[in-house]
Amino acid sequence: MKKTLPRTVVVVFMGLFVSWSSGYAESYELSQTDVTESKGISSINVSLFGVKLGDSESKAVETLMKEQISGIRAEQEATFIFLLDQRKPTGPMAGVRIQDGKVDLLFINNRFAFKTRGVFRHVLNSESPEEIRKLLGQEEYGDENVMGAILAYDKQGFQVNYLGKDVNIEFALPH
Repeated sequence: MKKTLPRTVVVVFMGLFVSWSSGYAESYELSQTDVTESKGISSINVSLFGVKLGDSESKAVETLMKEQISGIRAEQEATFIFLLDQRKPTGPMAGVRIQDGKVDLLFINNRFAFKTRGVFRHVLNSESPEEIRKLLGQEEYGDENVMGAILAYDKQGFQVNYLGKDVNIEFALPH
C-alpha cells in the first residue's frame, strides 16, 4: 500500500501537468507566446495583453486602459482602444475594436513587432508577401497589386495587410 501511494501521486501529477500544458499550448498571447508554427493558431485563442475576441467591453477597458502596461499608452476613440508606444507615439501599434459591447477585432502592426513573439514577429518584419507566405503558408484568398497585398487566412481567423514597410494583422472570428 505504501509503495503504490507515491506512484499514484506521481501518475496523477503527470496527468495534471500534461492536461495543463496541452490546454496552455492552445492559447497564443501575442506579447508572450513564442509559437513558430502558424497552422495551429486560431484567432479564438489569440489574446492581446489578456484581451480575447468575445471579451466584454468592460474587461477590455479594465485590462487595456486601467492596468499599466509597460511602455504602452492606451487611448480610447469611438469603438477602438488603441495602444501606442510611449517612446514613439506616432500611431497605434495594436488595439481592439468593440462592437455591441464585445471585442470583435484585435489588430497589431509593424510598430508592435518589438513586443510580439513567435511567428507574428517575423510576419510583421517581412519584406514581401512571398516571405509572409513562407511563414504562414498559402492564404485562402487575397489580392496582390503594386500597392501591396491582402492575405486572408479566414479559417484561422486572421488577415495580413502588406503595404510595403507597413504590415498589419487583424484577428476576427474564423469564417
